[in-house]
Amino acid sequence: MNSEIFEKAQSIIDSRRQKAVQQNEERIREINDKIPQIREINNELFNTGKQLISLIGSHDPNVTARVEQMKRYNLQAQKMSRDILVKYGLPADYLDLHYHCEKCSDTGYRNGEICECMRQICGKLAADEFNKNSQVRLSTFDTFSLGYYSGEDRITMQKIFEFAKKYADDFPYDKRSIFMSGRTGLGKTHLSLAIAERVLSKGFAVVYDSAINILRKIEKEHFSRNSSAETIDTVLNAELLILDDLGTEYETPFYKSTIYNIINSRLNSGKQTIISTNLNFEGISKRYDERIVSRIVSSSVYCDFKGEDIRLQKRKD
Repeated sequence: MNSEIFEKAQSIIDSRRQKAVQQNEERIREINDKIPQIREINNELFNTGKQLISLIGSHDPNVTARVEQMKRYNLQAQKMSRDILVKYGLPADYLDLHYHCEKCSDTGYRNGEICECMRQICGKLAADEFNKNSQVRLSTFDTFSLGYYSGEDRITMQKIFEFAKKYADDFPYDKRSIFMSGRTGLGKTHLSLAIAERVLSKGFAVVYDSAINILRKIEKEHFSRNSSAETIDTVLNAELLILDDLGTEYETPFYKSTIYNIINSRLNSGKQTIISTNLNFEGISKRYDERIVSRIVSSSVYCDFKGEDIRLQKRKD
């Protein structure tokens, strides 16, 4: 894992924890001012807490029994406080610390292991860094026009457009991947990047670029003197991968095996991938071996783009 990204992720985690503590202190001050009964209970809990600390370090022969007694008292006081909060129309846990990640209490670690929340932040940061150098730029659904399609083609593209919007809105609950096929200039890249824009806005880690650019980066790192797996790790771990223009890359054993590794690994880990290509299933079958084709077909919704080249239409206009 890139040390700079890890440090940034740790800083985000630390900020979350500080924010949770600050918000909890603000709620306590608020309730102490509004509800005197709870202020008294909180003061009692604070005092018994100090007594517990002094008891544990003492030589009192009855220390165990007294500690248990104080614990029971504290539990009763906490229950009383919660009941009062509910009577005032507030959640029973209003005065509890509410962490962004309850599993690790915003520390980034759980049971000695890196927490999933830390991995997600690192993945998001790595994806954002990767996308800075992407050769493609995001689009939106608002700038996609169905006016360039007519007849049956327009009906088909209307369905694809509506499916793409729903897919983006529902992400990540629709676990299927998408295979976009059709001739150049029919809107495949536009819609796939509109999905990326919508999913990014929801805070997910999205990687988007052309297949050839992604493969070149992986190849360069793999065969460099200081062999690195930074790009392949980012591609495999992104919550959504947009693989644009599949089929334009050179036909080499390394590229073919890397494509299979990407598609297969992401499918096995339940991560969604959007592939756009000028090739149909027949073209994909001729270019790639059966393993790749099988994984694409088994995991993807097929969107067959129809119509006339939009770029040519724009030039005529």
